[in-house]
Amino acid sequence: MAGMIPDETSSFVGRLEELRRVEQALSVHRLVTLTGTGGVGKTRIALRAAARGAPGHRDGVIWAELWPLMGSDLLVATVADAAGLADHTPRLAADALCSWLAEREALLVLDSCEHLAADCRQLLGELLRAAPGLTVLATSRQPLEVDGEHVLAIGPLPVDGTSGTHAPSDAVRLLLSRAAEAAPDVDVDSPVERAAADAICRRLEGIPLALELASGQLRQRRLTDLAGALGSPLTVLSGEQSARPPRHASLRTTIGWSHELCTPAERLLWARLSVLRGPFDVRTAQLMCSGGPLSHTGVADALSGLVVKCVVQRDGERHRMLDSLKEYGGMWLAELGEREQLEDQHAAYFHEVVRQADERWLGPEQAREYQRIAQAHPDLCAALDHLLTESDSAAVDLAGRVAFFWSCCGHLHEARHYLERALVEKREPGPVLTRALWALGVVRLLQGEPDPAAQLAAHCARAAEEDEDPEGTLGAAYLLSLTYLMTGRPLVAQNLAESALAVAPEDDFASPSRLRCRLITVFTRTALGVYDEAEGLARQLLAACERRDEVWTRSYVEYQLSLIALFQDRPAEAAEHARAMLRGKRRLGDRFGIALGVDLLAAAAAEQGEGEQAARLSGTGQTYWRSVGHPQRGTPELAAVRERTDLRARTAIGDHAYRVARQRGASDTRTTLALALGPVDPPAPPD
Repeated sequence: MAGMIPDETSSFVGRLEELRRVEQALSVHRLVTLTGTGGVGKTRIALRAAARGAPGHRDGVIWAELWPLMGSDLLVATVADAAGLADHTPRLAADALCSWLAEREALLVLDSCEHLAADCRQLLGELLRAAPGLTVLATSRQPLEVDGEHVLAIGPLPVDGTSGTHAPSDAVRLLLSRAAEAAPDVDVDSPVERAAADAICRRLEGIPLALELASGQLRQRRLTDLAGALGSPLTVLSGEQSARPPRHASLRTTIGWSHELCTPAERLLWARLSVLRGPFDVRTAQLMCSGGPLSHTGVADALSGLVVKCVVQRDGERHRMLDSLKEYGGMWLAELGEREQLEDQHAAYFHEVVRQADERWLGPEQAREYQRIAQAHPDLCAALDHLLTESDSAAVDLAGRVAFFWSCCGHLHEARHYLERALVEKREPGPVLTRALWALGVVRLLQGEPDPAAQLAAHCARAAEEDEDPEGTLGAAYLLSLTYLMTGRPLVAQNLAESALAVAPEDDFASPSRLRCRLITVFTRTALGVYDEAEGLARQLLAACERRDEVWTRSYVEYQLSLIALFQDRPAEAAEHARAMLRGKRRLGDRFGIALGVDLLAAAAAEQGEGEQAARLSGTGQTYWRSVGHPQRGTPELAAVRERTDLRARTAIGDHAYRVARQRGASDTRTTLALALGPVDPPAPPD
């Protein structure tokens, strides 16, 4: 898990005493909460403390950002995702997370807990009881009130220099550091400018966020000018004090001052960007926030201006806004009377994101769309929450379309949650409803519930026939045949899939469900032992996928070719196909598929007499299987492959060496996969 800590994007100034206190507290207490007003630097201190403390925790650091969450529904899922858990079981998400962390010695950091304090309190109580090796560092504007919690209050940076020296205060050092970054030509050495810096820091009371915002103005004015501007009364958002977020007065003033120094276009964009939950790129900002006085070009220009003024942070091609500034923008959005309109627009935009991804599923942009869906996860959840209260039919359509992507990316709990919410009442019959029911069937099958999945498939088949919906018919056939295949009835699965394909003979890439049914016919022939026929079909399908740069189907075809090569005593070829499968699954972020691929790679190593490599890969595979919440799964014929792998590896190197190598692979998945895959970045490890 070490390495999951976000990168620090700017220099770290001062805070040595605070870091010492945090480190000392973490050595004694299992839950340490950093409290303080917004913008005071809790996250930066937690970030540095986590990086420094990572080596002291066997399983590293788990960093979970809670600021994008609008409510508690996704709290457990967010922490699980940060912990590398992509649970594929129907058990409660909190139970799965407790089980996953039970034997781990890790530092869990929960950043920005204040708006979910009660739910964090309950979750942390469960986790700390279930996982005795877990230590938690939380940031919040208020204590979480968990038994055993140790609270450390974080204050502003000192504005007075060290007594008896001429050294500048930490607040001045931060301001001058940011000034040098923002405007290298600014003179920060003259006594006049140093005095101005000191005055600015005192006026802003050493609050880091206020100083960051102030430094954003130094591209346009000198320190002395900035000090003079801050000495004047500032206008902030009108309204009752109780309606504003609980902020220190100087921070509110500085945010308001930064707002007034923005152009009208920048202010409008600031307000509109507050609707976005997660990081965003320029294109998303343009499509989401344009309208009225803001053209697409105007959005790009205004966004650049907000970056210059430190209102928006840039990280590569993506941007984010701190929650303190997002709250202020949200207040202005309400003041402008645009909140309802922007929330509708936000939901419509992300609905369109998923619709486009769904339509591109068969083409060369498939892998990129999976990545886009993964990056947009918090905004997609927000869009679904909104549509579930505003537009039933749109919610059903969005849930039905995104669920197949989520089932691959490890968000089965969220997929089921939103599908069941969308389907809780009787909906209008038609292809949209049928697809949502089909998606729920896929989710329940992947969670190990074949009987409900089969019932949903049968329902979808009847509905598709009534609606004269060919894609729905093929989808139902795929789901039902996959259910039969997973439960050991490959001949029934084959007959069902081939019957559906024969109704309207077309190119396999005519529709997603048709392609999935074709894949089933390869799986069933392998399961039936008709290896030559299975290999012939697989190679035809592989060539078609390669021509289109399609990844999902291709990775499963590579999986079948690897399995066939193992059954026909061609282990070196099996290893190459397993590596190709793993590279495809890495592109999609599919931990379940990675677990399957690692098992086959271990089997190929064992068949080639590489006992230690096979044992290490088996350990890595076991960690991935644990990360999806299942023992080793897949079609029934895999059980014999795994047994043979263990036997061959133990025979080659002995029981003791096997156990040592297996444990090494389980604890160091990144290195094991890097060595196995060669000069290709390995998938993010779940350990």
